[in-house]
Amino acid sequence: MGRGNFYFYLGLSFGFMFIQYLIGPKLVEWSMRVRYTNKNESPELFAMVEDLAVRAGIPTPKIGIAQIPIPNAFAFGRGIRDGRICVTSGIMQLLNPEELKAVLGHEMTHLKSRDVITITLLSVIPMILYRIAWHFFWGGSRRDDRGNNVILIGIAALVFYFITNLLVLYASRIREYFADEGSVKLGNKPAALATALYKLVYGSACMDKSLLKETEGLKAFFVNDPSQAMNEIRELSQLDLDRNGTIDSSELALLRGKSIRVGTGDKFMEALSTHPNMLKRIKRLSELS
Repeated sequence: MGRGNFYFYLGLSFGFMFIQYLIGPKLVEWSMRVRYTNKNESPELFAMVEDLAVRAGIPTPKIGIAQIPIPNAFAFGRGIRDGRICVTSGIMQLLNPEELKAVLGHEMTHLKSRDVITITLLSVIPMILYRIAWHFFWGGSRRDDRGNNVILIGIAALVFYFITNLLVLYASRIREYFADEGSVKLGNKPAALATALYKLVYGSACMDKSLLKETEGLKAFFVNDPSQAMNEIRELSQLDLDRNGTIDSSELALLRGKSIRVGTGDKFMEALSTHPNMLKRIKRLSELS
């Protein structure tokens, strides 16, 4: 833009973030083809969400159905009073009522904990560090006579940018663990949520890759990361000892007494993901049983 002033771009970044805050929900609705429903159209779904909202002590959020086949659910909005919980058409066909309610409890906890706005605010830190690095490397400061000090500040800002990005991803993964625990606290069985996660992974693994790419930018909202499904299904199938497509209480009890090993490659992929490794996540659920 022909401007070298750091504060100009910092202000511009905050301006874009504010615009995103204002129009973000509409963008999500448009991208995910969300259609809001009511008690008359979806009485069972509405009853689940209403019951969970009472248990959580927050207003009943708007309930939507996203017209996409990928089985999943997500929550978004500017705050608790503007909360929206959506399920996809794919998840409605895949989960039984108990499993679906466990997933909705996970999303209700995200709303109650204000996770969306928390992660958004944390993301401001790496954004600022990136602008500092850009300023010292390519802005006007490099053209003065301060020499190596300017370059060192730019390198330090770039290093801290990557570190804080990893910390934001770590915070996102921690919020997923808390949301799982929150669903159990709202009265859902750990086995029901574990089975739901298992089925969501399996359902995503069966999807055409082109469908998964359509939602790549919004997967941080989802209950699980659909792009990791092919890797995760191999691990999770080992937990389903009777091969009946569920992870029941007895299988969770066996898992609770075992130690799990996550390979180096999986640990690296997890560090770059918004969601925890699914095997570790279900292991955590077994400890809540």
